[in-house]
Amino acid sequence: MVLDPLEMRHSLGRNLTHGMLDHLGKQIVIGAFENTPFPTEAELSKQLGVSRSVTREAVKMLTAKGLLSARPRQGTLVQPAANWNLFDADVLRWLLERKFSIELLSQFNQLRSAIEPAAAALAAENADDEGFRAIDAGFARMVAAEAGEDDTLSADIAFHLAILQASANPFFAQFRDVVATALRTSIRFTNRIKGRTADLDAHKAVKTAIEARDATAARAAMAMIIGDVNDLITQHSDVSTDPGQDTQPVA
Repeated sequence: MVLDPLEMRHSLGRNLTHGMLDHLGKQIVIGAFENTPFPTEAELSKQLGVSRSVTREAVKMLTAKGLLSARPRQGTLVQPAANWNLFDADVLRWLLERKFSIELLSQFNQLRSAIEPAAAALAAENADDEGFRAIDAGFARMVAAEAGEDDTLSADIAFHLAILQASANPFFAQFRDVVATALRTSIRFTNRIKGRTADLDAHKAVKTAIEARDATAARAAMAMIIGDVNDLITQHSDVSTDPGQDTQPVA
């Protein structure tokens, strides 16, 4: 059923610009404009029941994310997927919410393999008191979640993000939003296979190595966690699952 402009406007939520950004971003990612020109600002404003200024801002944001480009006498064009900013949390979320892709999940885990063990090693070398407290708090949340006293998914993610931050490397810290976004899909998928919470002993090994300032052990412990996830993905690449459903983490 096609919504009329008033219904469409209501579906965008209170923040019209971000609602429109989310709506159009998802449409682009699923290929809604592959065989049709991207609408003009005037057409979008009419279709979605919003002002030209809201439309212009949403289009500008999509352009900044690499999904669109504006060219003289050609209008606004959808860019090929190779041009999309995969380090943008919105773009990654739209991709992951699209048709589930085990290939994309595997590629993300390859990125984790390159970043997180190195971040753990740096955290062992560079973490200050605040960094240690954040890692400890993240692990404490995981322990609490095991007892049903915290959200398992959020606790696991908090632990991994604390290590990125504790690395004291601003480039690694910039991966926080990307890692948080993609971890939600990765954790849900791997848990669908194992059906249990995260391996506390494996995560404690990372925490203990960082606290002992043993960079080699911290790197190896984190690599083991991610390696286990990669093995699951490889062994169960034919699994059909909806990563959007809430489950308990294993990574």
